[in-house]
Amino acid sequence: MSRPQSALEFERARTTCGMSVAEAAAYLGLCERTIQRYESGETRASPVAIKWLQEHAAQLAALHSKSAEFTFIDLFAGIGGLRKGFEHIGGKCIFTCEWDQYSRKTYKENYSVDHEFGGDIREFAAQPERIPKHDVLLAGFPCQPFSIAGVSKKNALGRPHGFLCDTQGTLFFDLAQIIAHHKPAAFLLENVKNLERHDQGKTFATIMHVLRKELGYEVHTRVIGSEPWVPQKRERIFIVGFLRESRFDFDALSVPEGKRPMLGKILDPHNEVDPKYTLTAHLWGYLQDYKKKHEAKGNGFGYSVFGPKDVTRTLSARYYKDGSEVLIAQPRKRPRRLTPRECARLMGFDGPNENNFKIPVSDTQAYKQFGNAVVVPVVKAVAELMKPHIRSALGEVGTNSDVDQSLLDIRSHAA
Repeated sequence: MSRPQSALEFERARTTCGMSVAEAAAYLGLCERTIQRYESGETRASPVAIKWLQEHAAQLAALHSKSAEFTFIDLFAGIGGLRKGFEHIGGKCIFTCEWDQYSRKTYKENYSVDHEFGGDIREFAAQPERIPKHDVLLAGFPCQPFSIAGVSKKNALGRPHGFLCDTQGTLFFDLAQIIAHHKPAAFLLENVKNLERHDQGKTFATIMHVLRKELGYEVHTRVIGSEPWVPQKRERIFIVGFLRESRFDFDALSVPEGKRPMLGKILDPHNEVDPKYTLTAHLWGYLQDYKKKHEAKGNGFGYSVFGPKDVTRTLSARYYKDGSEVLIAQPRKRPRRLTPRECARLMGFDGPNENNFKIPVSDTQAYKQFGNAVVVPVVKAVAELMKPHIRSALGEVGTNSDVDQSLLDIRSHAA
């Protein structure tokens, strides 16, 4: 049974303010149970309470739009790696969308969420007007195959062609719907290096066609390795788009020169690492046998052990299973996994010797989150490269950060 409109309006107004149930109760002078009844539909939400929350959201929007150089939205947000890069250059996040409940928990622990925090992006793609106007769109979207058929065949069958058909049913389709509706001045998309070869190149070709031909963006791409910034071999493709012609050039990316960082810089001292991260005798024996079996067949499957002067393989989301791709050598002991804190440093969410990034989830969930994340210093470098071009683009097309427009957007969004 669907909830009544008043329940939806109240919840949307509360989340747009970035308030928890407890915070909304305190702000409105109500008990938490009353807020819960409002949002479940058990009790009709007070129109006055909804209005107060909407006005508070509008005040927040006005305040932030005055201080921010530009606004951005964070789609497929994960634990906020892209957001870190664009806050670094003066941007203000005004909408976030991430479906995984554990990633949402980590995100909320580390960032201000004074705006709506969406779950399933498909709901917002179906109603893109629910997303506030923004200057820059960020998205680390999943890679999915597209079903591509000839345009003439689709015309003969009376079906739409272009991204309305080619990417139907994929999450890129939902992303394209949002871009088509809002036409942000710029975007940054991120994906695995293999995107270019996925489905024999068809996936990437369709994405480029949609972004360039159907949505009308100037698009630049580059595969960037992370070794100049962190002691990890991790290559990702970054796709930058501008709605107007720009002088953006990926070749101008500022890449650190000199000695590359080594693993020892991000590791905790051996005597401070919990023994639970050391592999059990059973698991270590299994990994050794597995590697020997595949070496006999002439392939390289198996574990990898690294020391303080090494650079690791790519940290993956499956790291929680056995840690085999990145094991850490220990004197006179079996090797161990990285700790979640060391993963935070390996991905650049923390610097060497830092412990600032909050990890409120289990080790299993933390490993998945960092394995799926972007390398933050790489994103910061790309954001720095984009910054003057974002400024130029906003000067040409006008900024969506205008105070009056933000007030109208938040009010209509909350309604």
